[in-house]
Amino acid sequence: MLSLSLKDAQLSLDGNAGRVDILHGITLDVEKGSSLALVGPSGSGKSSLLMLMGGLERASAGHVTALGQDLTHMDEDELARFRRRAMGVVFQSFHLIPTMTALENVATPLELAGDKDAFSKAAAELETVGLSHRADHYPSQMSGGEQQRVALARVMVVRPDVLLADEPTGNLDEANGNAVMDLLFELQARDGATLVLVTHSNALAERCERIVRLRDGRIEGTGQ
Repeated sequence: MLSLSLKDAQLSLDGNAGRVDILHGITLDVEKGSSLALVGPSGSGKSSLLMLMGGLERASAGHVTALGQDLTHMDEDELARFRRRAMGVVFQSFHLIPTMTALENVATPLELAGDKDAFSKAAAELETVGLSHRADHYPSQMSGGEQQRVALARVMVVRPDVLLADEPTGNLDEANGNAVMDLLFELQARDGATLVLVTHSNALAERCERIVRLRDGRIEGTGQ
């Protein structure tokens, strides 16, 4: 069963210098519950491809299907509801709300979904990532590694079917980066989620079941 399927997907964006072609005819299937690393040099289209998979960018041509839903034909409101229900995205920057505590940050997506147990579930997820003692702390009071773990807890508390991670350790030192990645794979296994990971790290990519290499907006090769 497929979680993600792209058929001849293309992405072009309008810039100051005119229209720029970013992705060229990407065809790719991702099995449910699998882990996939997207690798390649800077500017190869890795993050853009991840954004297509999450419906954060709309394909200029071709089709993008996620969990059986054709994202190409959804409007912005439909895409937002779909992402909130089924997808989680972890970025290099933590994107925590600075005026909220760790507990409040993690509870936010559940509150938006109307979950009456938002705070108890958020507290349990903070404990899972080893940060129950930081529940009442604000982002500015936490280290980068702790902030990324809070961001990961916020994503995983909704139990997404698809987890997209864009250089999640890019702002962390090696020790914190390794700890966050261990946690990411543990949570993926716990929930049976599909993981797509953008990374420059060969060691990190090799932890995934499959590697897709991009260059100049095209798939250059795939492997284990």
